[in-house]
Amino acid sequence: MRAARIRLGVLIATVAGCIIASVTAAAANTVTGLPAVPRNVALTAEDLPELYGENRSYLTRVAEAAGRMGDGERARVLAALASPDRDFLEVSADGDGRAVEVLGDLAKAQRIALLVPGSDTTVDTFDHLGSRHGSVAGGSRALYAQMRAAAPATRVAVIGWYGYRAPRTKSRDTLTQDRAEEGGRLLRRQIHRLRRINPRASVALLCHSYGSVVCGDAVRGMDRSAQSTLTGLAVFGSPGMGVDSAADLGASFPVWVGQGSRDWISNVPHAQYGFLGERVGFGPDPASVGFGARPLPAGDSRHGDYLRPGGLALRNIALIGLDRGRQVSHG
Repeated sequence: MRAARIRLGVLIATVAGCIIASVTAAAANTVTGLPAVPRNVALTAEDLPELYGENRSYLTRVAEAAGRMGDGERARVLAALASPDRDFLEVSADGDGRAVEVLGDLAKAQRIALLVPGSDTTVDTFDHLGSRHGSVAGGSRALYAQMRAAAPATRVAVIGWYGYRAPRTKSRDTLTQDRAEEGGRLLRRQIHRLRRINPRASVALLCHSYGSVVCGDAVRGMDRSAQSTLTGLAVFGSPGMGVDSAADLGASFPVWVGQGSRDWISNVPHAQYGFLGERVGFGPDPASVGFGARPLPAGDSRHGDYLRPGGLALRNIALIGLDRGRQVSHG
């Protein structure tokens, strides 16, 4: 009990300190003077080339605008995203931005893996977050390559979905469900759009860190029709999913949970408390036996390298993306 009280005290103190940090971060990340985000054309398979082209043109314009404003680093990042060999369903350069990248032929894919990242994801870290494979783009590419290698006869696509306002690690938002609830709604909308683009494809949700909280909220709010599109949910490096057990998600598909032996998330208190009218924390550890999820062997993964090429975690996550859960193994 004494240890639990100490952890609670530390958690509350962290929240109080992070409130100031989050306000400061928000003020520092407001960008003005850039062109408006392009309209989103109707998301059908036929509209994809036009949408990709509009978003590529938008990225080029905002990169040039950032350069004129003297923000060379943001200009470099946006220019890299505007590369002609990259396709985006959504983009924004406002503040921390937004970017939803597609790898593969989304309209013809049989299996779609939708990767949902965690905290500290921004447009600026989209291509590199601690390491190449620790970012949305790098992790998506490693996953896409692994899925194609594991099932060369299967048409696959991977979506790197930075489509919500991911919290900063040093902010109160990373300890509450506010961003997850907003993200869950947007993720449900994304899955609905995927059903219009390619109603024959199956979709697997693959969710890292705070992204697992987003995915938990999204799944809880889905009706059976939307759930019928999904073949599996895999979370890794999770701080909790906002529920007491896997059964509370109400999922009609398998739920997998992985935690690497070198992931610092295992030392974070997995609980939920009421504090100043807010829920702080995300409930029990999904990787615990009592949570009731299927184990996703992740080897010695650290928090940011579950999608490291050649790693056990990547191989097993790719198998879940391919709806080959029976082949998931410890080695």
